Amino acid sequence: METTIARTPFDLTPSRDGPRVNEEIRLNSLRLVDQDGGMVGIVTIAEALSMAAQAGLDLVEIAPTADPPVCKILDYGKFKYEEQKRKNEARKKQKIIEIKEIKLRPTIDDHDYEVKLRAMKKFLEEGDKVKVTLRFRGRELAHQDLGMLVLVRVKDDLESMSKIEQMPRMEGRQMIMLIAPK
Repeated sequence: METTIARTPFDLTPSRDGPRVNEEIRLNSLRLVDQDGGMVGIVTIAEALSMAAQAGLDLVEIAPTADPPVCKILDYGKFKYEEQKRKNEARKKQKIIEIKEIKLRPTIDDHDYEVKLRAMKKFLEEGDKVKVTLRFRGRELAHQDLGMLVLVRVKDDLESMSKIEQMPRMEGRQMIMLIAPK
């Protein structure tokens, strides 16, 4: 006993993203822009398709939410290529901000502090945020004021090139401060 399922033409059309093209556009009338960018006006779908066929190009729905929807006569392959190029260019120009972590101790020596400070300056110049973690061990936890002094020193030394995004606060056995570039 075999069952058959009746399929409509809409079941067979593959779903894809992007604008509708040529016969996929199911409208009575639309606002048409020709291949040169000139406004033709409001025409029927049949007229628009015949104009596109005469030009040897495709009819592409540009603004489907407009009233009436706007369609343009253009080369769809070239349109897709240009669109992809624009997306890739925008992706290249994006800067992903990372959070770099620098770990300090309340009893840090001056030279070690200078080395860490140089690293923080480099991270901030590259546009990254810096998470300064000051770790307390054993009885150092009783002297949180020493840790606060170290973080205030960091804040003062980096004041010209950064802003404090999160003031120093205790989290368990460590004090954390977040610095962002200006």
